[in-house]
Amino acid sequence: MARNIQVEPLRTVHIEDQAVELVERKGLGHPDSIADGVSESVSRALSRLYLDEFGKILHHNTDETQVVGGASDPKFGGGKVTKPIYMLLVGRATTEVNDEKLPIHDTAIEAAKKYVASVCSHVDIEHDVEFDSKIGAGSVDLRGVFEQKSVLSNDTSFGVGFAPLSDTERLVLESERFLTLKLKKKMPALGEDVKVMGYRAGEKVRLTVAAALVDRSIRDGDEYQNICAQITDKLADQAAKLTHREVQIDVNTADDPELGRYYLTVTGCSMEAGDDGSVGRGNRANGLITPCRPMSLEASAGKNPVNHVGKIYNLLGNLIAADIVKETGGNVKEVHVRILSQIGKPVDQPQVASLQILPADGVKLAQVKPAAEAVANSWFEQVDTVPKLLLTGKLSVF
Repeated sequence: MARNIQVEPLRTVHIEDQAVELVERKGLGHPDSIADGVSESVSRALSRLYLDEFGKILHHNTDETQVVGGASDPKFGGGKVTKPIYMLLVGRATTEVNDEKLPIHDTAIEAAKKYVASVCSHVDIEHDVEFDSKIGAGSVDLRGVFEQKSVLSNDTSFGVGFAPLSDTERLVLESERFLTLKLKKKMPALGEDVKVMGYRAGEKVRLTVAAALVDRSIRDGDEYQNICAQITDKLADQAAKLTHREVQIDVNTADDPELGRYYLTVTGCSMEAGDDGSVGRGNRANGLITPCRPMSLEASAGKNPVNHVGKIYNLLGNLIAADIVKETGGNVKEVHVRILSQIGKPVDQPQVASLQILPADGVKLAQVKPAAEAVANSWFEQVDTVPKLLLTGKLSVF
């Protein structure tokens, strides 16, 4: 069956040529990212449970995790968490099969604990966080759709993607990864709650970085300021490898040493002190928040990976866009992908897959159209590989 794939010109100023660009990434320890990560870890744990027991992933959606901030008393040299962070696991899952009850809540809580422990190295899982599961049975209607022989969309929804990343987007993404995955190993005072905001004005980029620092690893205000200066210098070195543009970096701009105000934490995470988090309020499926590009408000984390198009189509949008750029060999400047489903219809047969393409200078749309259509068709034909890619960690949703 032929798919409704529409290719048209992308009528816009190329992102690199626009005068202003804004890009944000919330780091792994940000409360919204924690909510996303917990939701996704629970979904993957349930998927493995279902696969082990029944050979297929059963109906579930665990995309409503809430992180309720606790309270703390940070001090140079070491403070304490005075009220635990509360994590509420919410959603729907198949809780019983053939009168056999499944350990849904235990599986979910164990997965959530393992995820938080893996990301937040300074959080005491037993003391600093309280986990609660209120995951209930799934909707009969949606479960009925899910159990059809063909994989049918469980919603009428759309996903979007784009490629390639701009200099600023790549800079913001890699700056956060550098801080939370590399630099923190050499700098114990650096926590995991990092946010990077990029603002490009012409050929100048300004990065505003909020980095939670860990009190037990810092003696006083002077050492705190020295650590912020080190973060600035290390990021500047990293930025020079990623862009030719001039980059200014500001770290923890809300600090006021004269008033004794510092971004100081006990756990390296702002959720210890009242900052809450919700699924879908942070990074999109490509890891960024990009107001200058197409975005979906759909939360991808925690949705089942088999037929929830709110997840699948956002992932496919980015995969298709990236592969179009790759397969056309430099003949495309920018690609926007928009995919719309219809509830109850096959996931691999969208209502429309819209491919908007900005060809390179001197290249006509007709020259790249066949390759773009072939890429889109190829991904729809292998859409059933998405669950495995997610479960093996080869795809990320935030």
